[in-house]
Amino acid sequence: MKEEGIDNKQLIVAIQELEKEKGIKKDYLLDSIESALLTAYKRNYNSQENVKVVVDRQTGASHLYSVKEVVEHAENPILQIGLEEARKVDKEAKIGGTVDIELVPKNFGRIAAQTAKQVIIQKLREAEREIIYSDYSERKGEIVSGIIQKADQGIVVMDLGRVEGVMPAKEQIHTETYRVNDKIKGYILDVKKGAKGVPQVIISRACPEFVRKLFEFEIPEIYEGVIEIKAVSRDAGSRSKVAVYSPNENIDPVGSCVGQKGVRIQNIINELHGEKIDVIEWNADPSIYISSALLPAQVMAVDINEEEKFAQVIVPDDQLSLAIGKSGQNARLAAELTGWKKIDIKSESQFRKILEEKMKEEE
Repeated sequence: MKEEGIDNKQLIVAIQELEKEKGIKKDYLLDSIESALLTAYKRNYNSQENVKVVVDRQTGASHLYSVKEVVEHAENPILQIGLEEARKVDKEAKIGGTVDIELVPKNFGRIAAQTAKQVIIQKLREAEREIIYSDYSERKGEIVSGIIQKADQGIVVMDLGRVEGVMPAKEQIHTETYRVNDKIKGYILDVKKGAKGVPQVIISRACPEFVRKLFEFEIPEIYEGVIEIKAVSRDAGSRSKVAVYSPNENIDPVGSCVGQKGVRIQNIINELHGEKIDVIEWNADPSIYISSALLPAQVMAVDINEEEKFAQVIVPDDQLSLAIGKSGQNARLAAELTGWKKIDIKSESQFRKILEEKMKEEE
């Protein structure tokens, strides 16, 4: 292996470095080179022989052998060898066994050198891909920044540095416009292996977890564990509701999240390009919790059915549309936030009318 590409000494040095720096085992690399050399020989020499390749583990020299079956009299000299001839190669040769006859085909040294180099490059790429895959797999659930490379056909592709991030249409905020070369943040939703093992990082800006992580990033008390995010519900691009709680009675969890003059929450709103965010205080009492979850609407009374997870809510007449929200958004997000199956909202007038009708029926 001295003609082109990589010589024997360089091969061993390169393999040792890869084992040390990338964790690619020496035997694994040499086995891969042997397999590739075998394929290369068959492709280049169109041989019908039963051959094997052995790369010396110490010197890096490659040896090609024709493996022949030992018989009394060889009828197929390509695959067989007579006993008498076999014992010239191996004194211990026996009928039914095999002997290895070394081959030295023309130009095989050049092919071996090129093949070894290609295998090392390929295995290095595979190792780097595996390292990147493992690295980003461990980072699932984190926020990452990237430059938009492509934004068409409903998919946004981001350059994250060592790997591409892909944001499918369902993970995008429908009110946002994505342009090439814009720098954006996203939530690492998943990491997959694409074609040829290339890692692919799935990014989301639409999931509720993105809002949760932005709160952790902007609010030190949440990051430190002094304030806990109990739940997040979200209609991406329009409105989010975040329930927060602190076991420390001296801490105002909502006030801490909003910040003085709303500066803390404003940073999150800016990142989400104006998405409304309702920060409410979590409460173990479902009636209080549901009442708070319907903010910004004011609530008069909450009647709950714990077993069926159903809540009947009464609001002032002028608060009904606000409580329900456009297309039922506020009520739906409140139900998602609290984990209740249904929150039925009635105005004070509607409720009085229902009571009057019931009284008439009972008369």
